[in-house]
Amino acid sequence: MQHKLIHDDGSKTWAVILETGDEVTACLQSFATAQKLSAAHLTAIGAFERAVLGYFEWDRKTYRRNPVDNQCEVVALLGDVALKDGEPKLHMHAVLGQPDGQALGGHLLEGHVRPTLEV
Repeated sequence: MQHKLIHDDGSKTWAVILETGDEVTACLQSFATAQKLSAAHLTAIGAFERAVLGYFEWDRKTYRRNPVDNQCEVVALLGDVALKDGEPKLHMHAVLGQPDGQALGGHLLEGHVRPTLEV
């Protein structure tokens, strides 16, 4: 993971680039903690070699895990960072493009980058 501050006028804008093999949730959580983020939003595009999307099952109060076990385009990744118990917490949703042009979407639980993800 590489990052660079590209704008700072009291509100900061970062470019974060993930590389093959990086797991997006762990990397961005580490970045948010290191930068002491308390409120932020993010967008990203790129690709994953595999991912796990979640669908929140309200009655069970848990996410159903939906694995995506193939190379896919990250058509859209949207999320935010907010404090929970004084620590930054990520919340991200993704739309993943499949080889046949169909799209899958949901809460991003895991995303393993290949070749890059630009946040």
